[in-house]
Amino acid sequence: MFRVAVRSAARAAFKPSPSVALRALSTTPARLSGFPAPPMFGPGAKPGEVPTEENQSTGLERAQVLAEREGFPLFDEKPLDSSRIGTLEDPIKVISFDHSRVVGCTGSPAESHELLWINLPEGKKKRCPECGSVYKLEYQGEDEVDLHDFAAEPSH
Repeated sequence: MFRVAVRSAARAAFKPSPSVALRALSTTPARLSGFPAPPMFGPGAKPGEVPTEENQSTGLERAQVLAEREGFPLFDEKPLDSSRIGTLEDPIKVISFDHSRVVGCTGSPAESHELLWINLPEGKKKRCPECGSVYKLEYQGEDEVDLHDFAAEPSH
C-alpha cells in the first residue's frame, strides 16, 4: 500500500511541467530602460581595501552619512521639551515630516518615570498614561510627492 502511494507521488513529481519564466530577468525591458543606478548606493570599496561608512552605506544611512559630512544633521535628534507637562490646551509639539511618529516620554522633569513609547498620529493629541503629558504632531511634510517625476528626469 505504501509503495503504491509513493509510486504515484513519484510519477507526479517527475512529470515535466512548463516553465513559468519564458525569458531571463536580464532581458526584461526594465533592465534596458536607461535609468541610472539609484544615487543612494555607494561605489563600494576597491579590491583589497576595507570599506568605509561612506563606501558601503545605502539608503537612509547613506543620506545621513553624506549630510553629516556636509556639516548638518539629517535627523533632528534633540530631545523634546521636558521642562513642562503638556496640557490639552498647550500640548508639547512634535515636528514630523511623516503623518505619524513614535515619541518616547520619560516624564517631567526628565527621567521621572520609565520610558514609555507613544504612537502619535497626525491630527490627534495623545496623553502619556504615566505622567499625563499631552503631545501633538505638527506635520511639516509635503502631501503630494510624486516619486515617478524624479525617476523620469534624465541624468546629465
